[in-house]
Amino acid sequence: MHVVRPAEVVPDKSYSGLPPARILLIAPRNSYRTSTYIEAARSMGLEIMVASEGEHSLVSEIAGGLHVDLDDPAAVDELLAASRRKPFHGVIATDDASVELGSRIAGALALPHNTPQAAILTRRKDLSRERLHAAGLPVPGYRLVDLERPLSMQLEGVRFPVVVKPIALSASRGVIRADHNAELLSACGRVETLLAAESPADPTERNRILVEEFVPGPEVALEGLLRGGRLDVLAIFDKPDPMEGPFFEETYYITPSRHPARRIGKLVERVAQACSALGLREGPVHAEARICRGDAWIMEVASRTIGGYCGRLLRFGTGHRLEELIISHSIGRPLEIRPDQGAAGVLMLPIPQAGILRRVEGVMAARRVPFIDSLEISVREGYELVPLPEGASYLGFVFARAPNPEQAEAALREAHAKLRIVVAPLFRMADGR
Repeated sequence: MHVVRPAEVVPDKSYSGLPPARILLIAPRNSYRTSTYIEAARSMGLEIMVASEGEHSLVSEIAGGLHVDLDDPAAVDELLAASRRKPFHGVIATDDASVELGSRIAGALALPHNTPQAAILTRRKDLSRERLHAAGLPVPGYRLVDLERPLSMQLEGVRFPVVVKPIALSASRGVIRADHNAELLSACGRVETLLAAESPADPTERNRILVEEFVPGPEVALEGLLRGGRLDVLAIFDKPDPMEGPFFEETYYITPSRHPARRIGKLVERVAQACSALGLREGPVHAEARICRGDAWIMEVASRTIGGYCGRLLRFGTGHRLEELIISHSIGRPLEIRPDQGAAGVLMLPIPQAGILRRVEGVMAARRVPFIDSLEISVREGYELVPLPEGASYLGFVFARAPNPEQAEAALREAHAKLRIVVAPLFRMADGR
């Protein structure tokens, strides 16, 4: 891998006078990233085709749609046939579930891509842990547990605290800390129930979980873009709330980081080494690490962008939407990076309890807090709320822009304090047959 450096200032290759490019966007059903990519492509004057398990009727006027089964090997042939009818100039996979298929399509079309094996490694936590450990990188000690076998022998000798997690879910779903044996058995049962409800197509992903060492210390995230194996750092985020469990819901993301330069340098070095070990060479990278014992311990390296609507924070660091940067890279037309001044942050509003959302009070007061840029509630009133570790979404997002990170964080905390989430109990009808 080449020497790592901050995001490069490169010429902005204007699209004027060039033939319009066509993007293939591969997205799982209901991916919240789909709309942001569509908006970015439209703003760039590009055509976009969305391949997903849904029909995309709601976006048919602004984006073409192709219904495919992401788990079916025939999906490769279907999408390549679509490219023969009208060529794709870039391929983007939005989520962990679609990165392998995206890599196969881009590779067949000789477009920028990672190998399918690299895509699999970044999606599967067990395989990633194995590869990074073999490369000598600091990762938690772990063991792979088979839920179809008795747990007692598999968990013998575990040193607490530990963290239990599925091998292929994202967004902290099913991630549970255990401090003693009873909690560990309870956490394994809870994850097993979650996986049974999810019913992954791959039996390994249904029946295997990780039990790994809990690594203490502050958690940070890195957003980057790989170009020919070289890592360009787009942003580094602090997570100022302690991530100590029992669940690991992410809340505050603040950039730029307030960690000392030597820690940031070690983080970037370790993420670059992890990308190389996993075989990643092209496209977006979202990495998470813990600062512990003078090193950056790799928690995750994903070959996709940051989740939720948090990519908006990248306008602060680059002058462009994150999706614009990814699209421009996929078609070989890099955009000029224009770093901004000041700081930015996002609060991913946690779901306080299970039930039915009645209303969110205090929204106007929260929006009036100095430095708050926007506040969006993404769950409609009357919908069911499911908190972590089973839940898969946030209540909404609050964004702040301020002269420094401290002010951005303080604004988000003040806005959060003004909100009151009113939740009604959820009553389910018993089956009386």
